[in-house]
Amino acid sequence: MQLVPVDMIQQTQRTFEMPIGIDIQAPYDEAYEQILSASALDFLLALHEHFDVKRELLLAKRAEQQHAYDKGKLPDFLPDTLSIREEDWQIAPIPNCIIDRKVEITGPVDRKMTINALNSGANVFMADLEDSTTPTWANIMNGQVNLKDAVFRTIDFTDSSGKSYALNNKTAVLFLRPRGLHLAEKHFNIHGKAASASFVDFGLYFFHNAHELIRQGRGPFFYLPKIESHLEAKLWNDVFDFAQSYLGLPSGTIKATVLVETLPAAFQLNEILSELRNHSAGMNCGRWDYIFSYIKTLKAHKRFVVPNRDQITMTVPFMAAYSDLVIHTCHKRGAHAIGGMAAQIPIKSDSQANASAIEKVRLDKLREVTSGHDGSWVAHPGLVSVAMTVFESNMTGPNQIHEKRLDARIAKEDLLKVPTGTVTEEGLRKNINVGLLYLESWLRGTGAAAIYHVMEDAATAEISRSQLWQWIAHETYLPDGRLVTEKLYQRCKLEELLKIRELLGDSRYNEGQFEQAVDLFDQLVLSETLTDFLTLPGYDYLS
Repeated sequence: MQLVPVDMIQQTQRTFEMPIGIDIQAPYDEAYEQILSASALDFLLALHEHFDVKRELLLAKRAEQQHAYDKGKLPDFLPDTLSIREEDWQIAPIPNCIIDRKVEITGPVDRKMTINALNSGANVFMADLEDSTTPTWANIMNGQVNLKDAVFRTIDFTDSSGKSYALNNKTAVLFLRPRGLHLAEKHFNIHGKAASASFVDFGLYFFHNAHELIRQGRGPFFYLPKIESHLEAKLWNDVFDFAQSYLGLPSGTIKATVLVETLPAAFQLNEILSELRNHSAGMNCGRWDYIFSYIKTLKAHKRFVVPNRDQITMTVPFMAAYSDLVIHTCHKRGAHAIGGMAAQIPIKSDSQANASAIEKVRLDKLREVTSGHDGSWVAHPGLVSVAMTVFESNMTGPNQIHEKRLDARIAKEDLLKVPTGTVTEEGLRKNINVGLLYLESWLRGTGAAAIYHVMEDAATAEISRSQLWQWIAHETYLPDGRLVTEKLYQRCKLEELLKIRELLGDSRYNEGQFEQAVDLFDQLVLSETLTDFLTLPGYDYLS
């Protein structure tokens, strides 16, 4: 062992004790010692040495594939894996503790949210280190502490008013969503290179909690984000096999639900499930990221310009086809098909507006259950009962995997069909206003932000900024004949900033991170090529 000094700017007297090859450049905090133990760091080192080169090769393949799309190729079903799609096979049996997944709640891993989500009455809590968590060092490390305390049932919290929070006897089943394969953890270097954020998040949680979760009759369960191909699913499967062997656990102990939130992945659903079949816990329709991925994947082509964000609902043809294909494929293979997020949140100050928001959630969940989904997501504990009532009233049994949807025939053209609609100045302004409010929140360290009574996260911000880029890049016309140009964007941005200042007040606005948010938003909207993920340049702004 050797002692490696932390960032000297912090002027701390303490250091993390680390194996040779690992260098953590971050403020020391005694609370993190339990997470960054020498044995846990040895495990992260092993993950890096076995899998990081493969991860980087897969990211290079992503770039190559995107280049092909930019040159005119379109996503399609793979001819060389036809046999996987046509053969009769099933995933491994689903553990009893996750047979029923009617309602899942998701959110960041701060201490209060973790307790409230686990107590919410939902079947599953997806603890999110990705889209709804700003990846500051403190957020990520405190999140790991909170999750470990939750698993071992030692978590509690007292707010500023003195109100105390603790776990109920019965809690939701815990899933963890690590950050995507494309992201690095800049505070954590292995052999002189920033470690994979995916492997750091997965590794620390699995190492500390797997045995206890198994003892409780549950298990180490995960959500896998941003997968673009079955080869990336294979990498995760190999990581799972290695991790289980490392801790002496049987293969198949880990179960993972794949978020289908990229357009390329929609053409490889069978292949992804096949690669993970021993570890699969089904798939989820990550609708917001999927819309963003549609824009990003087809960014070079003017004919794929999409209308205002509010017009791209789950009933437009390409979204409905995607949902139907997920249901059909999952049920054919014996897997859960989980629906998407209801982003509305309760509105305590306005009973009429609250009733309208609740009705939107109810109708969204009714559409999902009647189309064949086995469960769905909500963003707020106050919506769990609404979603649960809809699913329990319209579905017999814990799921409807037995409903095979043999009528589903989804073609390439269905998944690529351009949504009809309009691009309006109102839509442009909303993207600017909400995008800036969210980025400012994200830069302050809050990755899930309630904005105009809707829970926004990085995925919804991705839609806002990519639509603006697309409309400017492809010289899109408004209904009155005006072009969406950089000049129009700049004028609307200044006017929306005045509205935001008026909404928040001068003090809150001046104390915030709006200068940095505008700088980052301009980079994303006005860049020559569409940036892959806002979190990549955004990470440079974070401590």
